[in-house]
Amino acid sequence: MIGAGPRGTSVLERLLANWAAAGPAGTLHIDVIDPYPAGPGHVWQPGQSRLYLMNTQSFYPTVIPEDPALAAPVAGRTFDQWRDLQQRQPDPSLTDAELAEVSGLGQADFPSRALYGRYLRCTLEELLTRLPAGVTVDFHPATATSVRHAAAAGADPAAADPVAAQDSAVRFDVVLDDGTVLIVDSVVLALGHLDARLNAEQRELLTAAEELGLLYLPPAAPADVDWSVVPAGEPVLVRGMGLNFFDVMGQLTEGRGGRFLAAEDNAELTYVPSGREPLIIAASRRGTPYRAKATLTGYYPGSVQLRYCTEDAIAKFAESGIRPSFDFDLWPLLHRDAIWAYYSTLARSQPGAVLTDPAEFLRALDESLRPHAHSTGKWENTMESVIAIHVRAAHRLDLLGLAAPLAGRSFGSRAELDAAVVDYLLDDARRSALGENDAVKMAIGALHHGRAVLKTAVADSGITDESWVAGLRGWFESFVEGLASGPPALRAAQLAALARAGVVRFVGPDPKFGVDRRARTFIAASPWVGFGTDESVDGGSGGVLGGAGGAGASSGTGGAGLGTASGGAGLGAAVAGDSAAGSVAASAMIEALAPANRVAVNASPLLEQLLAEGLVRPRLMMSVEGTPVQASGLDVVPHPYRPLGANGSVTEGIYVLGLQLSAAQWGTAIAAEARPASGPVYRSGQRTLRDADEIARDILGR
Repeated sequence: MIGAGPRGTSVLERLLANWAAAGPAGTLHIDVIDPYPAGPGHVWQPGQSRLYLMNTQSFYPTVIPEDPALAAPVAGRTFDQWRDLQQRQPDPSLTDAELAEVSGLGQADFPSRALYGRYLRCTLEELLTRLPAGVTVDFHPATATSVRHAAAAGADPAAADPVAAQDSAVRFDVVLDDGTVLIVDSVVLALGHLDARLNAEQRELLTAAEELGLLYLPPAAPADVDWSVVPAGEPVLVRGMGLNFFDVMGQLTEGRGGRFLAAEDNAELTYVPSGREPLIIAASRRGTPYRAKATLTGYYPGSVQLRYCTEDAIAKFAESGIRPSFDFDLWPLLHRDAIWAYYSTLARSQPGAVLTDPAEFLRALDESLRPHAHSTGKWENTMESVIAIHVRAAHRLDLLGLAAPLAGRSFGSRAELDAAVVDYLLDDARRSALGENDAVKMAIGALHHGRAVLKTAVADSGITDESWVAGLRGWFESFVEGLASGPPALRAAQLAALARAGVVRFVGPDPKFGVDRRARTFIAASPWVGFGTDESVDGGSGGVLGGAGGAGASSGTGGAGLGTASGGAGLGAAVAGDSAAGSVAASAMIEALAPANRVAVNASPLLEQLLAEGLVRPRLMMSVEGTPVQASGLDVVPHPYRPLGANGSVTEGIYVLGLQLSAAQWGTAIAAEARPASGPVYRSGQRTLRDADEIARDILGR
């Protein structure tokens, strides 16, 4: 097993469970390879800052399956069950900080990643105390650098024929960076998050930083970054306002001694600076952060039930032999569900927003949404006519606009922009607090439900390559992540407080980035923000914060995506020497995003070797123009998932689990969902654990 994080731990658990259930004679030896401690792996290290929160509540995550159709676990439990156990009978290995956190952690609270790492470690240790007879496990704190078919006994390994070697009793030589060579029968690639090579623009920024003495922090796991190198009291550009942004925000504010205080008369916060914060200048394509999660008692809102985009509806495509298109077959179903969730909640919680009898409105809306045998455009036109008659204009839903709240707006000054973003944050936090009584959050809740169904559609029957490239990954992924994958509502309230305290300011939508070599600064500008003459900010060592002028900037694409803006060197040339009159300037820049999850650019010696020698290959998809597009993940065949080699043949004996399946599955960043106490149980919730079980059973049956 290469990779000992949550997915590797799940494979180990499934091997033990299936071995114990079969009760075979003989022996099973498992080698576990990871330079990081097994269980937590790289991302979930127990020693990291407790300011890094999980993006799911306590009741959600698990590495232990609860599917009665699978072999019973030999040990372990869900995270929430572990949390409850620690509150009653704390494990002696827990530190004072872990005990303090777990003692006050509720079922609906967001745990720290550090505490989840402790859960993973405790689960692994418990598994190791329950090893079935005949099983041994060795851990190798090293990096695997190559996997090759082993030569037949007595043959020259260098001359081994990879195809013929598949028939030999000894299957693979696994070489570690400490010189160890393991001879194994099967290899599981549970590689998780990997470093990646920088793209062209990032390389240019890094080179410029090295030449000009600037600070550039490229994409990285937040816990890997030394945040102390970011200077206090000076501007720092932060690109990206997704989940990693809030990690950066926390480290540069609370992590430096600042404090948030709750107001007595409302839910808003104020921030008391420590004086050691930098001036955080935040930028993303949409100009605002991800929307915060609603306050719910479960992972999905109980008041929202899918009527159109259901697992039964998805199954009918496969039964009919149809490989669905995302834009034309799947999105219209989910679109209907989001519309119904919004207006049914609006009619219930704000009946004054409906011009007619709410029950009459919902009957008319229901009829307009029924999937008739007519075009997508016709049902939308009928639906819009119904809404125009029954709903006040101010309360009508602009679903796609939810992910781009600043779209179509321009700002005369940076202060005007900052005020607009604060209003958005406070409104979003207020809506989160309303939970199932807020129509916007319930429309998003329908998308969240639908995402679980879509994961099954993609993994089981698949969707057309064209719609994967242009639809699912082309626009929907960034759209739905910006709405349904946001942080806890507390983070929105904190960001608003930081902005009002002057610790955080914003660049605006569609920003362009570059380097002003004469001023020796990074610069960024939004074409939608004008420059106010009273708005320059002392930048300490040469940084200047001003409004965004039009020079060198283009309107961009708008939309809902969080992306890296283009035009680095071009913008620098356009505004060189004029950064005080239209752009934001800073001597430090942080990329607030994780390294790219693309197997072709991952900086992994093992993946590079497997790709170079043809044991694995990236998947190619055909665009609507008929052009092959390299997908993010490996080309694999189910079930279990095994890679295809360069010649198109299956590489038997190697198995793939997790992030490197991102061309065969969608939403691979989330490992596994515990079985909810109420509400729907989606097949996608424990798919990773079923994948691990399939791998384990195939290995044991070889």
